[in-house]
Amino acid sequence: MMLIFMRHGRTNFNDLGLCNDNPGVDVHLTAEGTRQAEQAALLLRDSPVDCIFVSALPRTRQTAVIVNRYHQAPLHEHSALNDIRTGFDSRPVSEYFAALRNGDLQARAPGGESLLQHKQRVWGFLDWLRTQSWQHVLIVAHEETYRVVAAYCDNLSDAAMVQLSLENCAIRRFHL
Repeated sequence: MMLIFMRHGRTNFNDLGLCNDNPGVDVHLTAEGTRQAEQAALLLRDSPVDCIFVSALPRTRQTAVIVNRYHQAPLHEHSALNDIRTGFDSRPVSEYFAALRNGDLQARAPGGESLLQHKQRVWGFLDWLRTQSWQHVLIVAHEETYRVVAAYCDNLSDAAMVQLSLENCAIRRFHL
């Protein structure tokens, strides 16, 4: 299976430096995020896509709808792809990182989940996805989700995984 992973477009919370893991909070693509998604759509227009998976956070669906103009593929929401639950929703990302012990995958803020819990959640989805018959799957999700997808597909260590980054609307291809 060819897995195309794409991070969502830039959002109002990216501009403000705020955490978001609650689908009910108004986090949406900015004009820049829409432009990024349109550029990514052009890059992917000739790539086969059998289906698209997004998280339950609206910014991923907004991005996927733009990309899907060229594919008209079935779009599926799966909460296992949600961004890591930080326990800092609508608060500065800097506060979240300050609250975690550097490099400890089991550290978590109150009300949040650890990197290890997030990794296990996403890897469970990928284990399920491997059993499906699609040949070309697009996932539109989050930077933290990208890290664990890359670790799964590229057999990366936890230390290598946490060093990864992915810009808004950047695309990575993996063989699953």
